[in-house]
Amino acid sequence: MKRIAIITATRAEYGQLFPLIRTVADDEELDLDLIVTGTHLSEKHGHTLDAIRADGYEIAHTVPILDEDNGPYGISATMANAMKGFAKCFSEDRPDIAVILGDRTEMLSVAAAALNERIPIAHIHGGEVTFGAVDDCIRHAITKMSILHFTSTSAYRKRVIQLGESPDRVFSVGALSVDNIRTQELMSGDEVRADIGIPSGGKYAVVTFHPVTMEDDTVSDQIDELCAAMKLRDDIFFVITGANADAGGNTANQMLTGFADGCENAVFIHNLGMKRYLSSVRHAAFVLGNSSSGILEAPVLGTPSVNIGDRQKGRIMAETVISCESGREAIGQAMAKALATEHRQSDIYGDGHAAEAIVKIIKQSLSDGISLKKGFYDIKESR
Repeated sequence: MKRIAIITATRAEYGQLFPLIRTVADDEELDLDLIVTGTHLSEKHGHTLDAIRADGYEIAHTVPILDEDNGPYGISATMANAMKGFAKCFSEDRPDIAVILGDRTEMLSVAAAALNERIPIAHIHGGEVTFGAVDDCIRHAITKMSILHFTSTSAYRKRVIQLGESPDRVFSVGALSVDNIRTQELMSGDEVRADIGIPSGGKYAVVTFHPVTMEDDTVSDQIDELCAAMKLRDDIFFVITGANADAGGNTANQMLTGFADGCENAVFIHNLGMKRYLSSVRHAAFVLGNSSSGILEAPVLGTPSVNIGDRQKGRIMAETVISCESGREAIGQAMAKALATEHRQSDIYGDGHAAEAIVKIIKQSLSDGISLKKGFYDIKESR
């Protein structure tokens, strides 16, 4: 039995990884080594460890890493805690391969600990670009530490190769988020409204706004502008979800909670959970904010999205994604455009079979034997 470690630190990340977790757990030739860390263990962020347990998957390890502060020092302290915690975890219970998704700061420390323990890393969602977030640098750094690469589009596969990774180790498989949408039995519109408390009949939007981590102290001003734009639309009910544990995340959540508390047409719910979130997005008039879910999940579900500012700038986007600046007037104009945009599904992020492809490739690679030695693949210049 080959042991596949899958590491999750946030609710959004777990939602994306869920199809892969399920596929590994159901494979008789593999042993799932599920490691839970980060905000999953935090009461302030909803203690989503309970939701993972409710899904019925055995958790191999919990690794506490969060520092109380989520400013620059606190983020660095969390990364240091992750390095130490995962070094201990991997040294005491070594998997055959570690699967890491994306670009969060703590995942850089997880990757470094795995690298030092000579555990091969399989990286999901490499090659993407987000100009407004520190995630960009983290993502590319994890790419260079990894042995296997699973990208969401062929364009992103080319980028990973451009970073010097051998083409025979880079696979375009689509996004796991599409798998979720293909396999989840989602709630009806009436069920969503009753569950969340959305008034019947009127239109609603799902809102998620994260700090732009490559900018200094802009989160308060940007939230002010977002709230001002929402306040002008009393014909729309706003379902606001919580920000991640990024620098400025606490400030964003406090401000958005205060807005919802003082507004009859808004509610703040820190964590909707995967099924409620996807169901809410499916039946929404549009998605609003700067989360990757507005770029990935919303277009797959056919829901238009308003993408604010630079956080997601650089990603491949469907035609139903409307990008705008972070001022209230621009946001208001984009919301109006989203309301007039036809709901239509996009397939640019795959056909919903990413988990199957990833597991098949990992199994074959482990069977063949994975060498941790790799050169730098040079792209031949055209003359």
